[in-house]
Amino acid sequence: MIYIHIPFCKQKCSYCNFHFSTSLSFKDEMLSAIKKEIFLRKDELQNKNLQSLYFGGGTPSILSADEVKSLIDEVLKYFSFENDIEVTLEANPDDLDKDFLKGLSNSPVNRLSIGTQSFFEADLRLMNRAHSASEAEDSIKRSQDFGFENLSIDLIYGSPTSNLEIWKENLNKTIALEVPHISSYALTVEPKTALENWIAKGKVIGPKEEEQNKEFYYLSDFLKDNGFEHYEVSNFAKPGFYSRHNSSYWKYREYLGIGPSAHSYNGFDVRSWNVANNQQYIKKLNSNLLAKEEEILSQNDQFNEMIMIGLRTIWGVDIENLKSKFSDQIIEHFQYETKLKLEEEILIIENNHLKIPEKHWFMADGIASDLFMV
Repeated sequence: MIYIHIPFCKQKCSYCNFHFSTSLSFKDEMLSAIKKEIFLRKDELQNKNLQSLYFGGGTPSILSADEVKSLIDEVLKYFSFENDIEVTLEANPDDLDKDFLKGLSNSPVNRLSIGTQSFFEADLRLMNRAHSASEAEDSIKRSQDFGFENLSIDLIYGSPTSNLEIWKENLNKTIALEVPHISSYALTVEPKTALENWIAKGKVIGPKEEEQNKEFYYLSDFLKDNGFEHYEVSNFAKPGFYSRHNSSYWKYREYLGIGPSAHSYNGFDVRSWNVANNQQYIKKLNSNLLAKEEEILSQNDQFNEMIMIGLRTIWGVDIENLKSKFSDQIIEHFQYETKLKLEEEILIIENNHLKIPEKHWFMADGIASDLFMV
């Protein structure tokens, strides 16, 4: 599978610390560099028949439909698509006008991940989103009108401008719109963001973990009652609508990341990442050089990643796979650290897979980190 990072946004959201630029002055040079990187790295994936292609960012919908198609055409020079390939484009509601959707509907893109975040103006203003509450709703309906049934939306809970009743209304609206996949995250205060600055200066009250906990479990129960499957801590889907791309990440499959700040993984012990600087990225690729660094993952690193990722999903961690991959020392550590948590039912074993019961999923990352090799 391939991930392509489009490092441009119209404006900076108050909570975001992802890599992007609000200047489009080097957009053409960036697209050329991305195409060059696809060519230079075409032999890194063992499987040339792609199951998924994902455009993330930044804001990929800031491109024109023709620019998106040109990147897909570049991928198709060196790779083939499976008949049922999932081609996802992340999009902001304000970009999904009729012309863009019409152009996109005539491309291989068959899944949209829409950055809705909320259907309430106060939330959107706090987050400094470029769209309005009405655009959030209209963009979903318009996408469906153009044949995009495989839709995912992002929703953020635990905002200081929200509460449980508003959160319930957000979820009711989502169900009414018949969206089959939801990715939902607690509002977090990331370093060097506007939100962190506002909280430090007392302009905004910080998120409360207790309220976020309540909203997370309401989210889980409500969506399950409405036919969704809670298949990863932050992801919910109707049957048949799991994100194929993200599920591959969570099952430790190889992937190729293209574009500034994108990460890649060989499915075993090598992880690499591109420079998170647009000008450096373009300069390197213009010289036919890759703008990436890589590391060899130690046994401890591989173990920790498998624990962290696996325990966030309904699939859990395959214990036999662990025993076949890792040293006796690591397995002894694993058995020692899990013993008490199994007795307390913070962890369970089902069909020889270690899992966190869903009632503890809000604390999944903390539970997993307790098992890490250090």
